[in-house]
Amino acid sequence: MKASTGMASTGISAAEFARRRKQLMRMSTDDAILILAAAPERVRSHDTHYPYRQDSDFWYLSGFNEPEAVLVLVPGRKHGEALLFCRERDPEREGWDGPRAGQEGAVEQFGMDDAYPIEDLDEILPGLLEGRSRVYYHFGRDAEFDLKLIGWVNRVREQVRHGAQPPHEFLELGHLLHELRLFKSKDELKLMQRAADISVEAHRVAMRASRPGIHEYELQADIERVFRANDAWPAYGSIVGAGANACVLHYRANNARAADGDLVLIDAGAEFRGYASDITRTFPVNGRFSKEQRALHDLVGAAQAAALAQAKPGLPYEAGHNAAVATLTEGLLKLGLLKGKLEKNIASGQYRRFYRHKTGHWLGLDVHDVGEYRLAGESRMLEPGMVFTLEPGLYVSSDDHTVDAKWRGIGIRTEDDVLITADGNRVLTDKLARSADEIEALMTA
Repeated sequence: MKASTGMASTGISAAEFARRRKQLMRMSTDDAILILAAAPERVRSHDTHYPYRQDSDFWYLSGFNEPEAVLVLVPGRKHGEALLFCRERDPEREGWDGPRAGQEGAVEQFGMDDAYPIEDLDEILPGLLEGRSRVYYHFGRDAEFDLKLIGWVNRVREQVRHGAQPPHEFLELGHLLHELRLFKSKDELKLMQRAADISVEAHRVAMRASRPGIHEYELQADIERVFRANDAWPAYGSIVGAGANACVLHYRANNARAADGDLVLIDAGAEFRGYASDITRTFPVNGRFSKEQRALHDLVGAAQAAALAQAKPGLPYEAGHNAAVATLTEGLLKLGLLKGKLEKNIASGQYRRFYRHKTGHWLGLDVHDVGEYRLAGESRMLEPGMVFTLEPGLYVSSDDHTVDAKWRGIGIRTEDDVLITADGNRVLTDKLARSADEIEALMTA
């Protein structure tokens, strides 16, 4: 009998990983073979590596967190459908780099039907390809592995005159797999809620630590300390932008000093057991919004509320963005940052001067998670189990001389993580102060 995976390390049971593999194989055909390679280790500089992060698709189907591994799914194969090629146990290397599962561990801990040394891939894979008419694979993701796969297929082709049947169709694996990943299970949602809770606490710590003269990197350190103290990692490079830096959407430097009167925009989220959260809050470094800052912050909050009202099963995904755009444009007209009629401003995209991005994205194992946004050219309908961000913003460039000086250099974004439920939605990040009043109360508490 196979042991279950250490659920403590993955948060997902071996049974759920097996269920995902079965579901994916059912979506393919009996004469298919599905091949996924693990993420390689990546060099940071010379002989030091970045912390290892498994490929999200590979993780979704296996929970196996080692490099130099290949997962092969062979639907209907009598001698086992789920095969893992991985590194052998090696006490010498494990003394340097930590334990390996090996072939026994792949079967006992990770529920594989069989496992082989990664060195045997060349010898075994052509035999697995033989007689399979369709190959599902991520072409173009790893050029070196692409060439290996072509080589294995050619080895089968060379044996055609001896009766071998090579695959004749190559299909994009993501087309099937990413539709599965779009809908989150109960166990996945527990992990996503934990990631959200850790992130909420981290943002609270940063708001309370904030004061005029603090450096952006000090706030980044406060946030990321909370992540690591809770066994999580940053899901992406934390953005901490004070003053006009908040107008740079993917600001990375995080090295400026926040002056009295500045707003600070923090876009940071924890990744817990592989699952991401993604939160943005914008707050005054001195704990008090100015009149103009509050006006724009309130407007962004109204746009987010309008988008959230569209987060229901059966409504189009794009409805949230459209509602946010309408609210922002109407507000910008009232404040005098835009001129003219509402419909014309929306149709001509005048709002894009101040709002350059979409209102959200799917969220899961990747912070910008996989899944189609449109089906047959139309915005897809929301369904229970989907998770996405809602993140409207306004960014007034400090050198935009077409607007009154009092607005210049203000950048604001408010972002939360939203789950579609059977009867509406649940905001996973709802515990974090959002309105100007709530933020001021938190910072002075």
